[in-house]
Amino acid sequence: MSDSLTAQAPAAERIKPILALLHAEYPDARCALNHRNALELLVATILSAQCTDERVNKVTPALFEKYPDARAFAEADRTELEEMIRSTGFYRNKAKSVQEACQRIVQEFDGEVPSNMDDLLKLSGVARKTANVVLGVAYQIADGIVVDTHVKRLANRLGLTTQSDPEKIERDLMSITPRDEWIDLAHLLIFHGRRVCDARKPNCAGCVINHLCPSSQA
Repeated sequence: MSDSLTAQAPAAERIKPILALLHAEYPDARCALNHRNALELLVATILSAQCTDERVNKVTPALFEKYPDARAFAEADRTELEEMIRSTGFYRNKAKSVQEACQRIVQEFDGEVPSNMDDLLKLSGVARKTANVVLGVAYQIADGIVVDTHVKRLANRLGLTTQSDPEKIERDLMSITPRDEWIDLAHLLIFHGRRVCDARKPNCAGCVINHLCPSSQA
């Protein structure tokens, strides 16, 4: 099916073959943040802002051992928490967000990370991207599509959107992507962005979807 389509075909027609080819190329596509539960994923995602997943994964084992639940984070000494996450950057703001989010989780949600968008967005440091990560990865709930820097870059290069605002990009992607692919789409685009479609020098010659990509034809 994908061979009969070109990069000039409408995005709604190209999205399914794009997904099929990326699924075949990256059968192991998943969230790169190490976690064992929704709380650990929430904290790790907050820490990942302006930071690599690899760096976050180096910090979180000791962090989660010291603070095993939301109450432990809520009652943590802020200075100690900051020091543990210092290497992730913007550590004061991140420590504040993590602690205030966990305080609200304890006070309003019985210590459990909420499993709906509205409640997640009430938490400090949580916007739609983080909420979608938690819902999709921890709870397998497809409420939206994660739009990080890789998804934003590839969605534009692939002509799936012309928007630059993450929420508008998300709406465009949701409108053309089958709902049962919303969670996987982000994982696939992130994997492809890291391995092939680099921000500075995309490897179009080695790309399995280059015949469906307007940017590779330019």
